[in-house]
Amino acid sequence: MPRPSRPEDVPGLPARRAALRLLDAVLRRGDPLELALHGAGQGLPPADRALVHAIAAETLRHLPDLDALIDSATRQPLPHDAKARMVLRIALIQTIALGTAPHAAIATALPLVDGGPRKLVHGVFGTLTRANPTLPSPPTLPPEVAARWGGQWGEAMPLAAATAYALRPPVDLSLRDAGETAHWAERLGGRSFAPGHVRLPEGANIPDLPGFGEGAWWVQDLAASIPAHLLGTGEGRRVLDLCAAPGGKTMQLAAAGWRVTAVDQSKKRLERLGENLGRTGLSAEVVQADLRAWAPDGPVDAILLDAPCSATGIYRRHPDVLHRIGPRQIAELAELQAELLGRAAQWLTPGGTLIYATCSLEQAEGEEQVARFLSAHPDFAPLPANAAELPEGIAPTAQGWVRTLPETLAEQGGTDGFFVARLVLSTKA
Repeated sequence: MPRPSRPEDVPGLPARRAALRLLDAVLRRGDPLELALHGAGQGLPPADRALVHAIAAETLRHLPDLDALIDSATRQPLPHDAKARMVLRIALIQTIALGTAPHAAIATALPLVDGGPRKLVHGVFGTLTRANPTLPSPPTLPPEVAARWGGQWGEAMPLAAATAYALRPPVDLSLRDAGETAHWAERLGGRSFAPGHVRLPEGANIPDLPGFGEGAWWVQDLAASIPAHLLGTGEGRRVLDLCAAPGGKTMQLAAAGWRVTAVDQSKKRLERLGENLGRTGLSAEVVQADLRAWAPDGPVDAILLDAPCSATGIYRRHPDVLHRIGPRQIAELAELQAELLGRAAQWLTPGGTLIYATCSLEQAEGEEQVARFLSAHPDFAPLPANAAELPEGIAPTAQGWVRTLPETLAEQGGTDGFFVARLVLSTKA
């Protein structure tokens, strides 16, 4: 006699259960998506882990629109932290965006809820899927994010951000030898916006491309490559790359002739930095340390501080930041940035250069942070960027900073959101 089936017997259920745990970690606890995936997906095969990530990331990308669909089919709005709402989000995103058949989506959804909510989930899902629902393009940004960005950058910015959100970010490469830019652009079928840069055509499989194995290049967003470019060639001088992992800027600096000391607090991320250095054949001194307790053994010629930040500038690749980062987190990170800037300012030789950068779209972590620093450190002065130092289509601000926004190079695929300032210590310091 065959044994009765159990919920655990439903094919694909472990992956959906993991997606539910992952979304709970992001939305309830505020954990970063990539970090929470490690715990939520433990024990799953790689294909299922990839599915868990896809379900969670697409749910977060379309969260306001999924909730609007759900609310349109219920008499009373479900609490936002209700399991029934979360399960409906997961089931709907699979059907609408990931190509899962409705019967398969609901079969793996119902075992995730118990009792009365199961009937509710079944009814709401059936009502919505019978109407062949769609999600708007571009996706709707969380209202609080749209209001914050509109207040800082103008009312057109949230629409530009949403439009960029709907598109797959391009893949940019930084080259070990900038003199080979034309060669690699042609060989890889890409386009270059600056010496040492190639933007790949869509769909490229990175490890299979020419040049990967021999370390001729590494993946690095175009905006993220700007801070190191603003330091120019090193000619054997010493530079600190602070918060360095996973090492894109470290490799840029080493390739440009700097003697690099790369410092980061994360052992795991430094392991990846070491792997990248090994693949490219570039060298740097690597230090695991908390910058609040570490100091170099003497003054250095230059410092690049890619400071810990909200990471709202990389929301296209990490949609979780729009749901777990708010004014409180931004303010706390701005205080940490100010502390790290103050420490780094003590480590330069007179006439030395300090680059401050964040992958943030928040002025508190960029323009306001640098204004605050300069007010407290009159021995530093801005050294404005000039157009010749920057990639095609990116211009310095009136103050000489570099600020990339969602509309930057929008017709060519866009860039991450970044802020970069170059500051010089007086020779009389």
